[in-house]
Amino acid sequence: MSETYLGSCLCAKVRYSLHSAPQAVTHCHCSQCQKSHGAAFATYGAVPRHDLQITAGDTNLRVYASSATVWRQFCGHCGSSLFWSRTHGSDWICIALGTLDSAFMPQRQKHVHVASKPTWSNFGAACAHGE
Repeated sequence: MSETYLGSCLCAKVRYSLHSAPQAVTHCHCSQCQKSHGAAFATYGAVPRHDLQITAGDTNLRVYASSATVWRQFCGHCGSSLFWSRTHGSDWICIALGTLDSAFMPQRQKHVHVASKPTWSNFGAACAHGE
């Protein structure tokens, strides 16, 4: 029996459950992910589309076509980025892992589009650690 993972947006109006562990965990530094998350990168994990269940607030989900091939879904109330997927033919959907409420530790993860990182990001350099 697989574990169930729970997640929600910032205002908790949209809630979801995953019926499989996210795979292909990726920290994406592309400009679209930076803009949609307001951060240096976005972290996603993919699940089969049939393993994602919206448990509350499906009427609050909004869709933005960020390119000809990508749909991004977010909460229309608080604006939290939740999912992205291919516009055609994809059986998988990517989950913004920062929206998970359940503990999750991927076995593997990777950084992509690092050449697109913002100039202010010192990814890979020694960073000061604060509290």
